[in-house]
Amino acid sequence: KDNTYVVFTSDNGGFARATDNSPLRANKGSHYEGGIRVPLIFSGPSIRKSIVTSELAISNDVYPSILSLAGLPSKPHQHLDGVSLTGHLQDGAPIDREELFWHYPHYNQHPQSSPVSMIRRGKWKLIEFLETNAVELYDLETDLGETIELSAKKPDLVHDLRTQLQRWREKTGAEPMRPNPLY
Repeated sequence: KDNTYVVFTSDNGGFARATDNSPLRANKGSHYEGGIRVPLIFSGPSIRKSIVTSELAISNDVYPSILSLAGLPSKPHQHLDGVSLTGHLQDGAPIDREELFWHYPHYNQHPQSSPVSMIRRGKWKLIEFLETNAVELYDLETDLGETIELSAKKPDLVHDLRTQLQRWREKTGAEPMRPNPLY
């Protein structure tokens, strides 16, 4: 216990019809919170005990955090998608990030899934549907279940978030949605 770190998380929310993700909307494989919001638990010798945080984190943060906790640098040529959570885990420092991005340009077999790109900035979450170009906007602070779609009421915010999402896709070289010739 003096030199071991344990990380617990999940890749998706609970499986449809087998779990209840309430109050979150939807399930595993979905772009709604029931599909992407999962526990992330770190335990180890230098980590604060028994904290719950509302800081934004994503699975991409696990690798740089483990490197940092182990006292290992990333290699100069190594690309890291996430940020280290070590400062937050050890002394409560804010995580150095303003937004999170997701890009899923294809279909899967899960209910309530479609090709999307998403951005989460603070309390706001914008979902851009790649096939139709439609958007949905949610205030996760007041509507964790994503029941009140706000894009028509916040056009300036939608424009800002879509612009930021497009810039992120260009910067990262995110693959566009392409037609499948077999269907």
